[in-house]
Amino acid sequence: MKTITSRDNAFYKELKQLATSSQARRKAGQSLLDGVHLCQAWLDLRGAPVHCVVSEGVLANPEVDAVVRRCESLRAPVTVFPDALFAAISQVEHGINLAFVVATPRPAQPGALAQSAVLLDGVQDPGNVGSILRSAAAAGIKQVFCSAGTAFCWSPKVLRAAMGAHFVLEIFENVDLPQLVRDARVPVLATSGYAAERLYSLDLKRDVAWVLGHEGQGVTAEVLELATHRVAVPHAGKVESLNVAACAAVCFFEQLRQNQS
Repeated sequence: MKTITSRDNAFYKELKQLATSSQARRKAGQSLLDGVHLCQAWLDLRGAPVHCVVSEGVLANPEVDAVVRRCESLRAPVTVFPDALFAAISQVEHGINLAFVVATPRPAQPGALAQSAVLLDGVQDPGNVGSILRSAAAAGIKQVFCSAGTAFCWSPKVLRAAMGAHFVLEIFENVDLPQLVRDARVPVLATSGYAAERLYSLDLKRDVAWVLGHEGQGVTAEVLELATHRVAVPHAGKVESLNVAACAAVCFFEQLRQNQS
């Protein structure tokens, strides 16, 4: 275990960049997992981090101590910072000052859609993206494909909203969604508040790919045209439509319900 107390330390500066800059995260190929829950989930599902960082004030916390000991047993480096320095790394208000640096997973994209999947077509809000990833993982969906306009999945806000779902998913970013849909070997269902088909009339006892679009404009016209089905979630209220994350959850769990019935 190593202790760093200087704000001018090169590693500390790198951590601050990872915490605040999407460009730095992409360039380094690394992500920052902030908080006990995400760190525990990474250890359970992926193994050792690249680096464990912790503040002095939480070393006596039993959960933190257990995580630090596991990292040391896996020979992952552990660095301790004074609480004041760690505050600039963490973006979690009133959180527990523990974080992992991890190599951002970059799975090889499959040649064609051949199993149930989620396609995010310009979903920009990190909270929505994280919630969709969490629902997908809970529903047993394994693959997520993101267009270039979708929020970066490994940003701190998306990671926090997804609550560890990243670690059981294959996430592909900057994907050419129109080409992916053209080559798909499973039905592609694009959600739209204006679609004539209703979710509950569909046979979902098979693999399908769900397309979810931008919070304002929805799924792009090109992808809508290419989709096998354009699907609406019925609702009785007078609101225009469901939030995209709520829509996703309804769709995923209707598929799960049909497959378990």
